[in-house]
Amino acid sequence: MPLNDMPWWRWRTHVRSALHMLSDPVFQRDVWLAGVDGYGDVTDAVYRLVEDTWLDNWSAEKYVGTIFRDSQEAALVDTAVLRVLRIMHQVGPDAPVSAYVDHPGWPEAVRAARDAHVRMAASDGEEPDTPPKSLEVLRIVTRSG
Repeated sequence: MPLNDMPWWRWRTHVRSALHMLSDPVFQRDVWLAGVDGYGDVTDAVYRLVEDTWLDNWSAEKYVGTIFRDSQEAALVDTAVLRVLRIMHQVGPDAPVSAYVDHPGWPEAVRAARDAHVRMAASDGEEPDTPPKSLEVLRIVTRSG
């Protein structure tokens, strides 16, 4: 998970976790579509992406220096958020995973999430191609104290 050198590193961790899952078609097939417990679903990932940040209401640019390291990270995140939310609004937040992955715009959303994920992982000095961590690991990493 990301280094905690950013002021709002917990929010960064949640955004990165969501982008990681949204950017990995193998994970989506082997975990989400297979119904593996412990990772949530697409709706959960979208919620982590926008819950605290309100990226569904304004640009990630607002968080440069707190969540995002620079304007390039913010722009890539904005693109990913817009593509994923467009699909979510079309299929509905309670749609099954297959409704997302079968959507004609999904590959474009996955590419945008991948671009943002790779940039953020590299900025944090981490390998972008490791498998996504479970929600329990995410809770442990972001625990206060």
